[in-house]
Amino acid sequence: MRYLSNLGERYSPLYFLSAVGAGGLAISFFMYLMWMTPHKGSPIASFDSLMQAFSTGSLAMQAVIVVATLGILFFSLIHFRLLFWNFSEYGKWKNTKVFKGFQTSNAESQLMTIPLALAMTVNVSFIAGAVFVPGLWEVREMLFPLSLLALTAIGVFGFRIYLSFISRVLTEGGYDCAKNNSLGQMLSVFAFAMIGVGFSAPAAMSHTKVIAAIGIAGSIFFLGAAIVMGTIKLILGFRSMMEHKAAGETTPTLWIIIPFLTVIGIAIYRIKMSLAHNFDAPVTAGGVYVFLISLFAVQILFGLIGWSVMKRVGYYDRWIAGSEKSPGSYALVCPGVGLFVFGNFVINAGLVKLGVVGSMSFAYFALYAPLIVVQIATVWLFLKLNNKLLSASSQLQAQPAE
Repeated sequence: MRYLSNLGERYSPLYFLSAVGAGGLAISFFMYLMWMTPHKGSPIASFDSLMQAFSTGSLAMQAVIVVATLGILFFSLIHFRLLFWNFSEYGKWKNTKVFKGFQTSNAESQLMTIPLALAMTVNVSFIAGAVFVPGLWEVREMLFPLSLLALTAIGVFGFRIYLSFISRVLTEGGYDCAKNNSLGQMLSVFAFAMIGVGFSAPAAMSHTKVIAAIGIAGSIFFLGAAIVMGTIKLILGFRSMMEHKAAGETTPTLWIIIPFLTVIGIAIYRIKMSLAHNFDAPVTAGGVYVFLISLFAVQILFGLIGWSVMKRVGYYDRWIAGSEKSPGSYALVCPGVGLFVFGNFVINAGLVKLGVVGSMSFAYFALYAPLIVVQIATVWLFLKLNNKLLSASSQLQAQPAE
């Protein structure tokens, strides 16, 4: 598909969410390899373990590996393509008059979608490298420091953007609370959570205590920033919505809590595993399950709230199936990914480890069924939004009707 170009003043940093969504979908397909293929002695599936599983596994196992790897490859390529497209359009947009006004508005925090997308790139690169590059996982200890450096650079970049916004608001005022009638401001702190989960990967997977300790420290720092500032923005957003009603176009932000809690939950889970493997800190299956299911319950709660509100404002009929267009619609992709990915952790790291459900049993796949439905719906939504918002052909077809 050929994407639009030279959007100029019509561009929005929210388009970076398209790259975030594609990266998330790539990771969602990795969940099948992570939990359904054997990789004894390794915390994740890798090229070598997948080759062995494919050569010795059943037809069903081979099918899972083929479908999952194709899904990872397809959405990883789309992620990088959308990332480059966004940087190209963003560079042009910065030279417009609209950008100057943007820097003095509530919307300035939307620039945090850039470090959010970059942090997702690190996660996607990590997964794609492990799956597709022979022998790369075996030299992971050499790569973890590079990962930490990349995440540190992204974190510094993100804080520069965020501190510019928050310091302006706190010293000059002018923050329009009436226009904050959504959870759109949560997108900015979601970037910190994404960086935090990135740091937690080497913390959990490295056998070098120094690397693990640095990863834990970096993860906790960014998770702390995400949780503290996220709590503030959650309260302010709900207060404004209750007073001024939710803005119809931004109602998908009610679901931002779902991916936010997913990355927070995975990061804390990884930190727990790192403490157990590297520092002999006790971790119990029961404790892990209670932690995971508690966050999952809150995700379901916000899923129901968001669905009810979007149904009332007719969001699907207007901005998905209808003629109205909004780059903020990409905010609907991350919740679908987040719910699917975290559901995998609840089933496998929670129920299976607890001994309640047997891996690859009938009950196991019964629990997976609704998650697969969510994943398929999210893939469909992402492709539909790409065609509606970014396809050059659809734009040309729409012009005669205008």
